[in-house]
Amino acid sequence: MIETVNLRKEFGEKVAVDGLNLSIPGGRVTGLLGLNGAGKTTTIKILATLLRQTSGTVSVGGLDPVRQPHAVRKRINLIAGGERMVYARMTGRENLWYFGQLYDIPTKVLKPRIGQLLELVGLTHAAGTRVEQYSRGMTQRLSIARGLINDPDYLLLDEPTLGLDAPIARDLRKVVAGLAEQGKGVLLTSHYLAEVEQLCEHVYVIGDGRHLAAGSPAELMAQTGRHRTVRITVTNLSPQIEAAALAFDSRVRLAPGGVVELNHPDDLTGALTTTIIESGGALGGLEIVEPSLEDAILALSDRSLKVVA
Repeated sequence: MIETVNLRKEFGEKVAVDGLNLSIPGGRVTGLLGLNGAGKTTTIKILATLLRQTSGTVSVGGLDPVRQPHAVRKRINLIAGGERMVYARMTGRENLWYFGQLYDIPTKVLKPRIGQLLELVGLTHAAGTRVEQYSRGMTQRLSIARGLINDPDYLLLDEPTLGLDAPIARDLRKVVAGLAEQGKGVLLTSHYLAEVEQLCEHVYVIGDGRHLAAGSPAELMAQTGRHRTVRITVTNLSPQIEAAALAFDSRVRLAPGGVVELNHPDDLTGALTTTIIESGGALGGLEIVEPSLEDAILALSDRSLKVVA
């Protein structure tokens, strides 16, 4: 696995990463989430040997990226959605051939792999076209193929679906899930939190380079008290109905517009509705809002800011 212990990175007086302990095992997609400036990209660049940490240790499959960078690079690859990672004046096929040569992949292995990867990302038809003529989405798809050219043990994904059309992004998620099933370790950062919920079994949340929380998406939402919210619109809300609703559970609150809200870990929709009707209430609407990972991250980040303040 990839492990970091007390990882720290300073840029002058700015501390970008502050004491992170991470574990990215094989066979799992691990998420790294946080608001902009939290330290996600800096962390990934350290793991990818593009930056050297100020202090702390990193182990990639038992290898030290500082002392053994070339050995580490053979076992990892990086796909960054916000950066161009291919050469514009080369064709798609030439790019993959070039990067394959850098990894010393034998020709008999490299040639069929290039064809397979071009097909995987839907660029077989544009294999002989210069990248400068590609659209942004096509360029990103080629970057994905480049990131898989060495069949890495560990894949570092920094906003990998940025700029991709929905069908291509969906196909990439299937590829990532398949890689984890094959035993590869994947670290994912993404602002598309539905993507994270779909792919990640375990998520680290960081803020200002520090660890805030860790767990499955469901566990993170539970940690922040984010549960299903029921909103019932009562067309004839009266003091009697209000009293009955508030007595039903201490978490019930009254919102403007005759709305009765309940945020609770259990599904009490039916029981609360029955209470309101038996108290003489007439229902004008019912809305159930599921908790979101975005809400949990915002809550965790807000708590962190309050602690610092």
